[in-house]
Amino acid sequence: MRPDAGPERRNGPVPPSEPGHPRRRRGIWIAGLLVLLLAGGGWYWYSHRGAPDAGQAGQPGPGGRIPGGPGGPGRGMSGPAAPVVVSPVVQRDMDVVLNGLGNVTPVANVTVRAQVSGPLLRVLFKEGQMVKAGDLLAEIDPRPFQAALDQALGQLARDQALLQNARIDQQRYRTLLAQDSIAKQQVDTQDALVRQYEGVVKTDQANVDNARLQLGYTRIKAPTSGRIGLRQVDPGNIVSTSDANGIALITQIQPIAVLFSIPEDNLPSVLRQLNAGQTLPVQAWDRQARNKLADGTLLTTDNQIDTTTGTVRLKAVFRNDDGMLFPNQFVNVRMRVDTLAGATVVPVAAIQRGQQGTFVYVVDQENKVKVQTVALGPSDGEQTAVLRGLQPGQRVVVDGADRLREGMTVQTVDPAARAAAVAPASEPRARGRRR
Repeated sequence: MRPDAGPERRNGPVPPSEPGHPRRRRGIWIAGLLVLLLAGGGWYWYSHRGAPDAGQAGQPGPGGRIPGGPGGPGRGMSGPAAPVVVSPVVQRDMDVVLNGLGNVTPVANVTVRAQVSGPLLRVLFKEGQMVKAGDLLAEIDPRPFQAALDQALGQLARDQALLQNARIDQQRYRTLLAQDSIAKQQVDTQDALVRQYEGVVKTDQANVDNARLQLGYTRIKAPTSGRIGLRQVDPGNIVSTSDANGIALITQIQPIAVLFSIPEDNLPSVLRQLNAGQTLPVQAWDRQARNKLADGTLLTTDNQIDTTTGTVRLKAVFRNDDGMLFPNQFVNVRMRVDTLAGATVVPVAAIQRGQQGTFVYVVDQENKVKVQTVALGPSDGEQTAVLRGLQPGQRVVVDGADRLREGMTVQTVDPAARAAAVAPASEPRARGRRR
């Protein structure tokens, strides 16, 4: 045994180098400082974030929802009255309206083409102008066709003279035959010659008529009334009957038609009115269904149902005097098929849907809410007929029904006040997010 081993066992193993201890202590201090900074930052954020929310307690939030309302923390049935907008139940005549999507279709699309070939001398229309049937639109060089007409007239005159001379000879031969001065064969030959010239004259007259017709084709006229489109050929070009695009396209837009579809379930109500001789009014609205474009009437229905979509196509006609309907334009169509007399009517916004079916929130004289199930009838998009469940004069909630419950007390406000109350509720949260 070594003599210096005793002190080493008494004092234990020699610790590591002393410089490592200050580094561990410095790391502990840094970690502690970070924890304190995070805790202080969290407290600062919570105190400033919570203040605006606390100030808004009991006020309606976006969409009419009240923080801490029924179904949420902080307020029960005895809390502040919820602001709502109500509308009275009224009794009036209501139109039964069918809605559909349609496309504007011109009554006629006519391509103006050259019926004879030749150089195009003049174009007499302006692109996009309204033209009437028979208006002169363009001219083709008429000189070759005028020459052909003159030639046909000359041939006709020559053969007419020959026919006249043959008829004179025919009269002479018949006189001589009556005097028994010539043979009957000679008279028969002259009769045949007269008939031959009569055939030649008819052929010449047909050639004259054809030449005159071809000459008339050099003046290109509008075949129908409507709006003429862009010019497809310029003066100086050779046009022919085989040109694919023609000279221009005329679209008849006054009147104009709209093709639209409705579900096949609605077809019986339409046919019932048409078979009774009724005229069904139709309205065309723009793509957003905000502006009415024109009023018209239903013309007819298609003769079969589209089995793919379960719809049937209908055609309506509009006078379109102001030109608001344009070919191939997309429109929303509203067609009135019937009128309910003395119907009980509420706004569409009052109708709610849940597990119990369709219902409304009725506000009584004490401003308490009652859930009332209803049976709905037709709707025109803004108002809905109620077949049973409501009486005229009752008040129903049309805005602010998000968190209503049976028996709650509400405060009725006008729509402007409701909008003013809802708007500020979202501002503190928006400011908090911007921080």
